[in-house]
Amino acid sequence: MQPSDARIVRGAALPTAGVGVGAVLIGLLTAGAKGALAAALAAVVVIAFFSISALAVSWAAKVSSQTMMLAALASYLVKILAVMVLVTTMDGVSIWNTTVFGWTVVGLALTWIAAEFRVALQKGRPYIDEPGNVLDRSP
Repeated sequence: MQPSDARIVRGAALPTAGVGVGAVLIGLLTAGAKGALAAALAAVVVIAFFSISALAVSWAAKVSSQTMMLAALASYLVKILAVMVLVTTMDGVSIWNTTVFGWTVVGLALTWIAAEFRVALQKGRPYIDEPGNVLDRSP
């Protein structure tokens, strides 16, 4: 994994974990121990899925930009399908609160995406060195 990719994953995983801790506390307050367990499981699922996706895209970037795009789209599809299967199969489970699980997955996925976007914007700020003898051609 490239250092810049590791920085993006770290920059997205840490805020997501922090929001996950908050989600566990909210789950505990709203649905008791079952809510806290659901939020904790959702945090683990989101962080694991998005980290694996970032690793796959980072690996594919070494091959080619077309492979990177294919890996990004494939990992997105796999994440969506895996979460859908997980939520569907766990619908009748009484060990945790499935509503808290679902909302926590959505909230943490949005947190990850926003944090990743923020880190990527900070990383890629282009700059231009203009020579001092360039004529001003403004109207």
